[in-house]
Amino acid sequence: MNPLEVVELMCPWCSEPISLTVDVTEPEQEYSEDCTVCCSPITVRVAIGAQGEPEVDVEREGG
Repeated sequence: MNPLEVVELMCPWCSEPISLTVDVTEPEQEYSEDCTVCCSPITVRVAIGAQGEPEVDVEREGG
């Protein structure tokens, strides 16, 4: 299994599609990342599902 997976999501600020590369070797993660389109801060939460696939949730940072 590749330790890094690319996940396609929508930015919670500008609603544009974005790609995030997540580390699937960590069972749970939370970090901040700026949208590559609008540069707004996003809180990213990653959990690894039962089959090893990343489950990613994003929300606006600070509100």
